[in-house]
Amino acid sequence: MEFIFVLSGWEGSVSDSRVLRDALSRPNGLKVPTVDAGYTNGEGFIAPYRGIRYHLSEWKDGCAPTTYQKYFNMKHASARNIIERCFGVLKMRWAILKSPSFYPIATQIKIITACCLIHNLIRREMTLDPGEIEYDRVEDVDISADEDIIGSIASLSQWTNWRDELAKQMFDEWRGRRG
Repeated sequence: MEFIFVLSGWEGSVSDSRVLRDALSRPNGLKVPTVDAGYTNGEGFIAPYRGIRYHLSEWKDGCAPTTYQKYFNMKHASARNIIERCFGVLKMRWAILKSPSFYPIATQIKIITACCLIHNLIRREMTLDPGEIEYDRVEDVDISADEDIIGSIASLSQWTNWRDELAKQMFDEWRGRRG
């Protein structure tokens, strides 16, 4: 629930893949271990299985995944929910991030970076995060898959094969724990 990389300055309407390409191309650029369904399997990127929907609400209703692909997508969705939750807590904590700003762009960039840094400080130093408690009280997050395709990461069959093996291993271990 902390930010490890902040790249502010892009318009809110720009595609995720364009921002990601920019972040990856910088000298001390972003290194991303996993991504959402809009991205391809390639070096450092593991996408969920396309066409295999698994929603966390189904898991909570007692409908266990029946295939390794559904199990993997369920775990992937769970990780994505944490990311979305982090942004929700950030925006709840700092009202200035929820509405249009009339400050110059350079100032807005500094405000966003400062809000993320102070958010991380609060997360590290406080036993209970009041922003997260407030977020839990008022939000119900529902995540849908992003369909924006990135063009700068080459799809590699070895990463797709690695994801398949990882997903099968995770599913087998989960079934083994269930008895």
